[in-house]
Amino acid sequence: MDKEKMVEELLEKSYRVVDFLPEQVPEGSAGQFFAVEKYYMNPERMKGFRRKFADILLKLNCYYNFSVCEVQEDVFTDNPDPEWLEGKVLGNADLCVLLPEEETLVTLYRDDLYMTVYNACGSVLKRLEQLAEAEELFVR
Repeated sequence: MDKEKMVEELLEKSYRVVDFLPEQVPEGSAGQFFAVEKYYMNPERMKGFRRKFADILLKLNCYYNFSVCEVQEDVFTDNPDPEWLEGKVLGNADLCVLLPEEETLVTLYRDDLYMTVYNACGSVLKRLEQLAEAEELFVR
């Protein structure tokens, strides 16, 4: 199966998010979710999140082959050079990271404080949880 088709199919699967909160904030919550979200979306704070996401992806690539493409392009780079991947993540690129052998997809968009992980199970999910925890993030 070609990578573009696999990405399309995986986007229909169940997903989890790597997030700064351990669970979704309930609708109508008495807290200040939107104010806190705006605070974290400050460019300097956002760089910190992007750094954490880059570190998770780089470490995940130690365990699994993956292919990366920018969302607006259909050109995949297999097991990219770490500096290239870090540059894309820190440069706020919208990315799809495909783990073809595990049939898992990770998406990362420039204005999000989370990464979305589609169809993660077994060893991928366990490692992702460990890597997120090391970066003080949560998989939910």
